[in-house]
Amino acid sequence: MLFNSIEFSIFLPLVFLIYWFIAKSTKQQNILIVCSSYLFYGWWDWRFLFLILLSTIIDYSIGIKLNSETKLQKRKVLLYTSIILNLGILGFLKYCNFFIENFNSVFSFFGQPLEINTLNIILPVGISFYTFQTLSYTIDVYKGKMKATNNFIAFASFVGFFPQLVAGPIERAKNLLPQFTKPRKFNYTQASDGMRQILWGLFKKMVIADNCAVFANDIFNNYADYSGSTLLLGAIFFAFQIYGDFSGYSDIAIGTARLFGFNLIKNFAFPYFSRDIAEFWRRWHISLSTWFKDYLYIPLGGSKGSKLNNIKNVMIIFIVSGFWHGANWTFIAWGFINALYFLPLLLSNTNRKHISTVASNKLFPSMIEVYQIIKTFLLTIIAWIFFRANDMSHAFSYISKMIHKSIFSIPELITPKFDMLYTLVLLIIFVMIEWIHRNKEYGFEISYLTKKQRWSAYVLLIILIMTFGVFKENSFIYFQF
Repeated sequence: MLFNSIEFSIFLPLVFLIYWFIAKSTKQQNILIVCSSYLFYGWWDWRFLFLILLSTIIDYSIGIKLNSETKLQKRKVLLYTSIILNLGILGFLKYCNFFIENFNSVFSFFGQPLEINTLNIILPVGISFYTFQTLSYTIDVYKGKMKATNNFIAFASFVGFFPQLVAGPIERAKNLLPQFTKPRKFNYTQASDGMRQILWGLFKKMVIADNCAVFANDIFNNYADYSGSTLLLGAIFFAFQIYGDFSGYSDIAIGTARLFGFNLIKNFAFPYFSRDIAEFWRRWHISLSTWFKDYLYIPLGGSKGSKLNNIKNVMIIFIVSGFWHGANWTFIAWGFINALYFLPLLLSNTNRKHISTVASNKLFPSMIEVYQIIKTFLLTIIAWIFFRANDMSHAFSYISKMIHKSIFSIPELITPKFDMLYTLVLLIIFVMIEWIHRNKEYGFEISYLTKKQRWSAYVLLIILIMTFGVFKENSFIYFQF
């Protein structure tokens, strides 16, 4: 079920009303959350509900055993069992065909062609997200950072919580799970703020992302027909498409959770206003970046030891992050490129130079900050080309044609030309709104305005969505991961 669908616009109010007016106890509310979450996920394909249930049972049972087991060796066996089972399921469903295809290619290259057939596998929506979420629970229980829960319904609610089930944020058990065990009371301020964030997320998805997608798709699919400047514009369109799409989903997820009395982790912090790549990765997909830092980078040794060891750890993190996104060499290349961007900052010990918000307490940035933001954005969109491309050949061909003297020409207007012009105007308005609120939790956090001003802003945003929004129920990009 999509957030931008008619079904969800009916589903959400019904669940909300039952949750607050009929389900009186915390247990009843949690049972409703489990049932509604499974309905939400099963709307796509009910068969994959068994995978969520299996993952839930595995990690709940292992958590219980870790609570009572004191012998280190047996605790390690339990932990490795959770890791192997969870990653084994994820690896088989997501990467099996990738390895078969590359195995065939290697033997063909050496003149010994094989004909191992790929498998007819449908990748379950959001499996990477809920797999990492349950893994964090088992690892934290093993490390003694939290006690395992004996409440199966609460744990099932934590794993399957529908607002963030299929595309995050990837929640830590120590943050979200306790919220399912405590009584919850309706909070009007929290709920109204949640509605604002949902509205902003819908704007980012339906107006920004889906309109940018029209032109990004056209330019990427027909790149040979366009000038370098148009290809650069296509890469910019995709940069805003993926940002509006993914951060829009996160806004809707966080806002929806707030309607039910839950607080989810912030997943985006205005990443395109970053002054270097290190800052960008502290602001982009925060829940995944911090997951890799805590459960892979630090266990590998983190920033301790020699510079060579630091470089190795950074390369591993970024390449694994790329591979997490999908079974394609383009994602691995995307991760590798970002690692290369990051290394000069690591070697010069400037990777934590920009911690605070850019131009904090100022309306305009300095000229050096403008330069840093533009440079970082350009580096980011070059990497995004690999993320968007169908394969490595597509990516290299796109870049080679973009880096041409025609990059200095005026970009062609893609048909329909008027639609392209208003999309560019909407992008400018969008960037201005986000810039003004870059110190806030999200781009439309306008609680500081008067009631009349707030309602005027709501009406204006709804008009923009109704006028310029794409109502084709386009899926979210990160559903494929």
